[in-house]
Amino acid sequence: MAAMKIEPFALERFFAEHEFSARHLLCASDCETFSLGELLALEPGADEAFEALRLGYTETAGGPALREEIASLYKGITADDILVFAGAQEAIFVFMNAVLNAGDHLIVHSPCYQSLASVAEAAGCRVTRWPAEAGRGWALDPGDLAGLAGTDTRAVVVNFPHNPTGYLPEKERFTAIVESARSRGLLLFSDEVYRFLEYDAADRLPAACEIYENGVSLGVMSKAFGLAGLRLGWAACRNHDVLGAMAAFKDYTTICTAAPSEFLAALALRQRDAILERNLAILRGNLEALSDFFTRHEGLFSWQRPRAGPVAFPALRFAAASDDFCAGLLRDRGVLLAPGRLFGAAAEHFRIGFGRRDFRSGLEAVSDTVREKPA
Repeated sequence: MAAMKIEPFALERFFAEHEFSARHLLCASDCETFSLGELLALEPGADEAFEALRLGYTETAGGPALREEIASLYKGITADDILVFAGAQEAIFVFMNAVLNAGDHLIVHSPCYQSLASVAEAAGCRVTRWPAEAGRGWALDPGDLAGLAGTDTRAVVVNFPHNPTGYLPEKERFTAIVESARSRGLLLFSDEVYRFLEYDAADRLPAACEIYENGVSLGVMSKAFGLAGLRLGWAACRNHDVLGAMAAFKDYTTICTAAPSEFLAALALRQRDAILERNLAILRGNLEALSDFFTRHEGLFSWQRPRAGPVAFPALRFAAASDDFCAGLLRDRGVLLAPGRLFGAAAEHFRIGFGRRDFRSGLEAVSDTVREKPA
């Protein structure tokens, strides 16, 4: 068998070059983080317990206490339905390699985080993009699956709330997508890393693992909880054949996750109400500032206000591609925005992230530049 040849990850290579040198990181897709001290202070006695933590191996599936906390995020899901990974990226990689076979057909919601498509392609799968378009409000039409799926289709990948657009479907539309996958016997890999960041909690979708026996829900501590440094994610699934295949493959990746990360993740999940309340307050305030910015500069930009999550995907009206605009902002103002090409999207788009407290200073730097452009 030939060695896997995987396409370079355009977004991650872009971040590797610029993320830690740009003055204003205005394309981040996570929320404001916490210091270790701030996190431990959320729970009495946590600092002493953390100091007493033994630094041995953890269980391959994840520690029981952590898996119980993760399971509590869902309805009808138990700790046995949870498999813990070193971040969402590992879970994506493992699913695509452990569950799919070379020659399988995969349908992927697009634009997307590149690994949702590229890992499967490198594993020998045939991948069809299921395009969401700005002209349709970034909505997916469940009826499209009839034309996209074939006899060799094994799985469908969706991402709600969506990165990079902030799109969130109505519950009826999501249910129709699930039912279309069920009627065809397809696995549904549902990237839900921005779940719990709905601006109105009434808009929250059920998790795929809750309502579909072959649904795989992807979660992570990085996005809604603002704890990317823990490098901890999970898959939730009631199909234990799928989960078992992923667990066996994981023996060749990380085997297990870090004990300190598991301790801190479990703590954060116990205190999730306070964490989410803080992060949503930051998001809502920054979103209003962003909305005001696009109203003032509607001659230069078009955008669709997101319904959930810390990112939006506006487009330029004054240029066919955002690359030069983004490069100029980085060069002249130290502002990092992510061009649309990094998500396999139309070139005039770019991703802007508004989940962090310093967002407004970066947005002001963008304002300084666009004031110089004629509307």
